Amino acid sequence: MNEENALMEAFGRTQVQLAGHGGRDAAVLKKALASVEDSLAADMYGTGTVIEEFQAEMAEALGKECSVFFPSGTMAQQIALRIWSDREGSKRVAYHPLCHLEIHEQDGLKELHHLEPLLLGSADRLITLEDVKGMGPGVACLLLELPQREIGGQLPEYAELEAISGYCREQGIRLHLDGARLFEVLPYYGKTAAEVCALFDSVYVSLYKGIGGIAGAILAGSREFTETSKIWKRRHGGDLISLYPYIVPARYYYRQRIGRMSKYYEQAKELAALFNSCHKVSTLPEVPVSNMFHIHFALPLEQLAPVLIGIYNETGIGLTPRLKPTGGASCYYEINIGDHYGEADQTALRSMFRLLDERLKQL
Repeated sequence: MNEENALMEAFGRTQVQLAGHGGRDAAVLKKALASVEDSLAADMYGTGTVIEEFQAEMAEALGKECSVFFPSGTMAQQIALRIWSDREGSKRVAYHPLCHLEIHEQDGLKELHHLEPLLLGSADRLITLEDVKGMGPGVACLLLELPQREIGGQLPEYAELEAISGYCREQGIRLHLDGARLFEVLPYYGKTAAEVCALFDSVYVSLYKGIGGIAGAILAGSREFTETSKIWKRRHGGDLISLYPYIVPARYYYRQRIGRMSKYYEQAKELAALFNSCHKVSTLPEVPVSNMFHIHFALPLEQLAPVLIGIYNETGIGLTPRLKPTGGASCYYEINIGDHYGEADQTALRSMFRLLDERLKQL
């Protein structure tokens, strides 16, 4: 058995796992469905009380005129950029080099919509106002991701975000928010979702990441924008006969967890400090700006995995089931704080980190 498989198996045997809200099994769906009457009527092809009421609730939370429930964020964001491209008469759109659309979607934006992305700025840092001012003419839409997941969930300062928004409006450039984790960054900014979304022409939010639903996304904007998105949703095959098995959990866990985002954020900062107290470990950012961050180890995966396996077996506490190599001498993983972290015994957790530090000192 190689180190990666051994690490995953050891993690699976742990009694305490620090990340997220728990397993994505049938119990997640059953718990949400238990909150509604058996007589709840299904939505049909995007209409019906269950979908329309939730869309209205999310539009109000985001401060937008309307919103549309999509089965996936991938579909929603490609459609958003296509709408703005058509509206502005240009195939050029701009986003970060590590944007989800660029590295995780098999070039869907290019192959399905024939759009021409401009990769703005450098892969290892956030997009800046100077990058935006230098991107040249003809860009229909700029996509900003808050937080920028692939570089540890970093965020621009709010004043920089306001400046970028103001510049785009002056230049007639549409601004779209990849807000997959929007709710998770609000405690850092000290803003409401509506205040942040007011800087953008359109916004996507995930309903399964920090919220913990089964699947699904919301795309919000003006009535004209969202009505056009419904047409594209049908063209993409996203207008399923019924989406309520996704909507009910999304609504249930949104209402349950939206008030806990500040708690998750504070816990993320607490956990990052524990990691940073260990030898050969650092977090990115050093102090998290949301409930997610990256943990980097100055050790190759092959050397670190046996250490973590030993820790898991001795303490029953699991940190991660997998590691990603970042070069010959280092590796990292990403963590998102949810309900699980608060359920861990804090004395046992600190004891585990002391043990981890001792083991890493010996390497």
